[in-house]
Parts: sequence; structure tokens; C-alpha cells
Amino acid sequence: MRITPKTPDARVPRLVGLMAMDARETAQARGLFLNAPDRPDFRHTVVDYVVRQYPQPGAEVPPDSVVYVWFDFGEGEGGGGVREPRVPRPPSGGLRRELGEPGNAFEMIDR
Repeated sequence: MRITPKTPDARVPRLVGLMAMDARETAQARGLFLNAPDRPDFRHTVVDYVVRQYPQPGAEVPPDSVVYVWFDFGEGEGGGGVREPRVPRPPSGGLRRELGEPGNAFEMIDR
């Protein structure tokens, strides 16, 4: 029986937060391939940011393995929310509006 030598495993890098181009280069440097199920045109994707990956960073996988990355949050997984200005605007005044008139600080206790 012939025993083949164990091939060294590749450690999955942290890709979340990287742009698509940087994620591809990082994975390629570790001998891994990337696949993006939510981007059929992944080869042409450049500036979108990775928001999720599988396997998790630090996992040991065989060389030439595929790491899956996503660029959009799924339904109900959060995101940035609406970034439009609020109308009507909150009232002005800040702390000055919250403070009472100056006077005796112990007025209520002295009674």
C-alpha cells in the first residue's frame, strides 16, 4: 500500500471588508479560488466590498479549494438602512433647550 505524503493545507484569509479585486489577489496568493454566488460577473467586479465569506477566516482547507464570498447582505441580515435626510429636521436648541433657567440648585429641596 502506497501512502502519499500529506499536502500542506492552506489557511483561509480574512476577506470580509476587502474590495473584490483585493480579495481575488489575496486568495490567489494563498493558492485558493474565489466564487461569488451573488455575482455572475464576478471576474469583472472590482470595487464592491466582501460582506460575508465561507469558510471562515483561519480555517484550514486543501490547496486549490474554493472560498465563497458575497457582496450583498441577504434578506433580513442588516445593512446600512436608508441614508436619506430626515424630514422634518429635528428641532434646534440642543442642550440649551434641555437645561432649566439658572437659579437655586436646591430650590426643590428647601421647600
